[in-house]
Amino acid sequence: MNAKRRKEITNCLESIADQLARLQELKDDERDYLDNVPENLQSSERYEKDDMLYYELEGAIESLENAVDELEEATKN
Repeated sequence: MNAKRRKEITNCLESIADQLARLQELKDDERDYLDNVPENLQSSERYEKDDMLYYELEGAIESLENAVDELEEATKN
């Protein structure tokens, strides 16, 4: 890989890192929301859907982090 493409990938990774940080904040906000739902509503369909979406968001963030790690490794070589 030439230096120009390596630099472009590095710039993209920096942007992705910023977006990942924002996604982490949103995930944390969602966890706080879920943790503060009253017990009598925690068995509701809405809560269960929100809880499932939280775990999907968590998985998506993890996948993005893995992709970033792979790209960082690729630009080292």
